[in-house]
Amino acid sequence: MRDAEAGMGFYAEQALPRILDVACGARMARPLRRRVCGGLVGEVVEIGFGTGHNVPFYPQGVTGVSAVEPSDVAWRLAAERVRNARVPVRRAGLDGQSLPFGDDVFDSALSTWTLCTIPDAVAALRELRRVLRPGGTLHFVEHGIAPEGDRRVRRLQRRLEPLNKRLLGGCHLTRSAPDLLAAAGFTITALDVFYEEGAPKFLAAESLGTAVSR
Repeated sequence: MRDAEAGMGFYAEQALPRILDVACGARMARPLRRRVCGGLVGEVVEIGFGTGHNVPFYPQGVTGVSAVEPSDVAWRLAAERVRNARVPVRRAGLDGQSLPFGDDVFDSALSTWTLCTIPDAVAALRELRRVLRPGGTLHFVEHGIAPEGDRRVRRLQRRLEPLNKRLLGGCHLTRSAPDLLAAAGFTITALDVFYEEGAPKFLAAESLGTAVSR
């Protein structure tokens, strides 16, 4: 058992960040990253920074980014992107569920394919509400449960979720980003729900939009 646990620890800490760096750098995700980053302004907090694939898409209105990323390996893999960033990007936190910032300090927030993995996603979203200035906007793109009418895909997602969580660092297939945002006290101001092209449907049910604290 100890050998198996050690193997999973190595996989989660060393191998998985490298796998995700390749997977999240897929060309088909770039238009979505450009869309979700559009309109970000001022000081931005980004949870689930990963290996920095959003960095090239920060718009001109951004003045700085506080990156929240628990993985040391992911942060090292992001080093070149951070160095080449147009604005200062600093690793400023490790846990989206407990942000080390004061209240009302950020103009915008960014979450891309992050809420699926955070153990308590509602707690993380409440933290984002706390650190956003009044009127600040959360920009998000998240995968999750398929549309209600697509029952076949939903059944497959429920069947595959335990394996997916084990292989991909706790990644849930059946969470609903809009529902999580509502539970945390956000009001969605724009929302596009669609299947991402080029990916299996059980992985590709996307919600992209913006939300403000209500």
